[in-house]
Amino acid sequence: MPAERLCINPQSPDEEVLRYAAQFLTRGCVIGIPTDTLYGLGADPFNLAAVEEIYRVKGRPETRALPLLVNSVEQALLLARDAPPTFLKLAQEFWPGALTLAVTASHRLPLKVTANTGRIAVRWPRSAVVDRLIAEFEGPITGTSANISGFPACSSAEQVIKQLGDRLPLVLDAGETGASLPSTIVELQDDSWRIIREGAIPEAQIRRALN
Repeated sequence: MPAERLCINPQSPDEEVLRYAAQFLTRGCVIGIPTDTLYGLGADPFNLAAVEEIYRVKGRPETRALPLLVNSVEQALLLARDAPPTFLKLAQEFWPGALTLAVTASHRLPLKVTANTGRIAVRWPRSAVVDRLIAEFEGPITGTSANISGFPACSSAEQVIKQLGDRLPLVLDAGETGASLPSTIVELQDDSWRIIREGAIPEAQIRRALN
């Protein structure tokens, strides 16, 4: 069956639509969601069946961890174990925004989400849809890009449906995200850091924030 497509206002999302979408997450489904950068695949990271479904939907190797989305720094800290001081420094500077921070994962998280690495990448997007969906669901959600692994990332619901429409039950359509770059990913380990992927936030801005 083709995915159900529901329009949602990115600035002022309809609470009824969000409640409906959260029900899919509660049931262990994977859905297409808009973020501030590109479209992502939202699911419950604590539901192993949902996690396995993401890998199936994307055709993603299970050796690659799944990034998570949160709606507060406090929520992010619950997913991390012994987050270094650089975590808070960067989170306070760039969140909500296009920065993903990779840290040691909390023991609360299923190891499968981390691809058995014990490391997790987490982000608080600047997105009213994601913020309120997480609030409605009452927990963090996955945020891997909504595309078949190896195919171009999607900046519109139309593109998501073209690639994954027969693999998803629901896609929230907020129009074009207006972004061409993904988030920047910074790996943090004790006092050291390195950029895994330079995206919407340039390395120079990261360096300035940490100096």
